[in-house]
Amino acid sequence: MKISIGADHRGHNLKNELIKHLTSKGFEVEDVGSFTPDSVDYPDYTKLVGTSVASGKSQYGVLMCGSGIGVSIAANKSKGIRAVNACNPEIARMSRLHNNANVICFGADFIKFDEAVISLETFINTEFEGGRHQRRVEKISDIENNQ
Repeated sequence: MKISIGADHRGHNLKNELIKHLTSKGFEVEDVGSFTPDSVDYPDYTKLVGTSVASGKSQYGVLMCGSGIGVSIAANKSKGIRAVNACNPEIARMSRLHNNANVICFGADFIKFDEAVISLETFINTEFEGGRHQRRVEKISDIENNQ
């Protein structure tokens, strides 16, 4: 499984730690940056992750900024992306189970590494439930396609 991961300067350290964790678990990771802790604009990295996931190059995306809010808003502007700002493992689980989310976002200033790992693993390992939720995800896609 391939995972695309990106962050701005505030999420840079968490991104690097998550990459180490993911590669140690055997995942293929596409690191789109940022590659230094210098100030950058998070939409640049959300676009790269979103393109990778929407095209099918990566199965999931992971994004970080200080709060997780900016990257989740920006990621959801990419067609085909359903991003969630996951502040805990239960939000990560529900986002996959009911919303078929394909990008998980973290607020690096508000989540500890261990909690981010548990949330990320929960996200990756939770299957979409489908059923009545499929109809709702399709309605989200309809909104996206008709605007």
